[in-house]
Amino acid sequence: MTALAIRQLVPTPGGRIAGGSIMLDGEELQQFSEVQMRQVRGSRIAMIFQEPQTSLNPVLTVGDQIRETIYQHTALRNDAAPQRVLELLDAVGIPDPKRRYGEYPHQLSGYMTQRIMIAIARAAEPAGLIADEPTTALDVTIQAQVLELLKKLQQETGMAILLITHDLGVVAGMADRVAVMYAGQIVEQANREDFFAHPRHPYSEKLFASLPGDMKRGQPLAVIRGSVPPLYQTFNGCRFVERCDYAWEACHNTPPRWQESGIRCHRYDDTVAGATEARATTAASPPLTVTSPTGEPLLQLKKLKIHFPVHKGLLRRVSGYVKAVDGLSLSIQRGHTLALVGESGCGKTTAGKGLLRLLPVTGGSVEYEGHDLARLNASALRKLRSDLQIIFQDPYASMNPRMLVGDIIAEGMVAQGMVAGREQREQRVCELLAKVGLPAGSMQRYPHEFSGGQRPRICIARALSFDPQLIVCDEPTSALDVSVQAQILNLLQKLQAEMGLSYLFITHNISVVEYLAHDVAVMYLGRIVEQGSVEEVLHNPKHPYTQALLSAVPTIDAAEQREVIRLEGDMPSPLNPPSGCHFHPRCPYAFAVCREQYPQTTSLGRTHGVKCHLYDSEKA
Repeated sequence: MTALAIRQLVPTPGGRIAGGSIMLDGEELQQFSEVQMRQVRGSRIAMIFQEPQTSLNPVLTVGDQIRETIYQHTALRNDAAPQRVLELLDAVGIPDPKRRYGEYPHQLSGYMTQRIMIAIARAAEPAGLIADEPTTALDVTIQAQVLELLKKLQQETGMAILLITHDLGVVAGMADRVAVMYAGQIVEQANREDFFAHPRHPYSEKLFASLPGDMKRGQPLAVIRGSVPPLYQTFNGCRFVERCDYAWEACHNTPPRWQESGIRCHRYDDTVAGATEARATTAASPPLTVTSPTGEPLLQLKKLKIHFPVHKGLLRRVSGYVKAVDGLSLSIQRGHTLALVGESGCGKTTAGKGLLRLLPVTGGSVEYEGHDLARLNASALRKLRSDLQIIFQDPYASMNPRMLVGDIIAEGMVAQGMVAGREQREQRVCELLAKVGLPAGSMQRYPHEFSGGQRPRICIARALSFDPQLIVCDEPTSALDVSVQAQILNLLQKLQAEMGLSYLFITHNISVVEYLAHDVAVMYLGRIVEQGSVEEVLHNPKHPYTQALLSAVPTIDAAEQREVIRLEGDMPSPLNPPSGCHFHPRCPYAFAVCREQYPQTTSLGRTHGVKCHLYDSEKA
């Protein structure tokens, strides 16, 4: 909302700028008319929106949309404008700009549409750029490319960037100064080095304590209790007071003032009684050690294949197959978490849905307790459905908006005949809500009445209603901020310890993998290229693709900032995968055999295996 206000785009009706000042090069933007603001937007302050697919016009080619900005804010016309469009497409790293010029947004991948947005923003060479969550939900390699592009453009043009993000790793790699916002106010501001060395506001401290990582394995992450207060109320004191571990009487009665040192907190205001004592207080989370039982095989995937036919022509003949999953083999241990990682489009979600038979299986087997799920008929499979559940990536979209939460959770139990009467069913729903940290009254509310951090809990309660053995978690924390993410990860870890659950955790967040997972499998173009324990794969990666993935992971530790291994080109299409090793067109170490023959698995330890010709035994 702050970013939209800068460009005079506050949603109406109802929204208005009630006070204050917005200065641009000494000019007060609030005094500009709408006609004047049209010249400011794009030519002086450009913006990259959070969701490029919904921000681009679906009925205009990307070339026309960039040219539109050029016509609006520059003097280029005729052949000069299209030529400038091609230069911009090339500058933002779009391959084959002439062909892409005439394509529509839906024909481009997610990261390419993000690059188109950057090209539009750069078209008039603005002095400032607002980037609103430009890398949210992107995998780490694509995120690294987008951030690298923004850095490059800033160096070339000298433009200022306002980067809006909840990823502290991105902040550490991009920002010169950091401002922390809470409930409509800036509560702390500092240069990057000082902020990451010593965050001062209690909210900032909690954000850092909520970050997952291998150093916190087996321990609960710090959680900010409660939720952000509604902003329609009048605040008598600090807006963070109900969630703060340091709060005292002054925090409840007096709003903290903004101090020249760059903080809004009574603890650092010596004119407030009790400030010195509050600084000496150490906030502590209740200790809790979480352990998992030793695993034994629960479910095994052997050469699983999921191919989708491609139909062409008037008669809709099959012209080929999209090999989304192509010979995938995995073993998930009882009571353990297996993380499945890889770039977007590599087949992770398809594999998760395939093992549950939510998608048709083309070949291979899914072995569970003596049954091959890939070959069971509908009746036999239905009896095992309760053991194998899924938490979808978008919890809100996976719930019926017209059903009460209590009915959503109970629906599966009714279908499986697990509870007899209404009273017993409601009691079971209340128990499940309590288990995931929601009040019993939640069962009488609709999904839209819950926050983004509460909806995944409802989906977890629905999955637990069957007393499952395995839950497929499909990116359950991808769009959550770190404090809400910590709540969900703590809950999943606690449930695993109490119930012996196994998880297939599909994600592109490596820090979550370090914290939660026991084993890791790295997927590329429908196949596993490396797998092993967390320590083996993340601390000693062998496959060039795994090395590139890990190099692109942003970190908040300046001493750990590392050079990103940039992968050339895009992931090939699963409709027409490369011959030999699928990774060889992008691999910096590829040699002749890589182009001719797909590598077999080379064992590097008891559980560590890699598919790469660099480690073939006969070539070692």
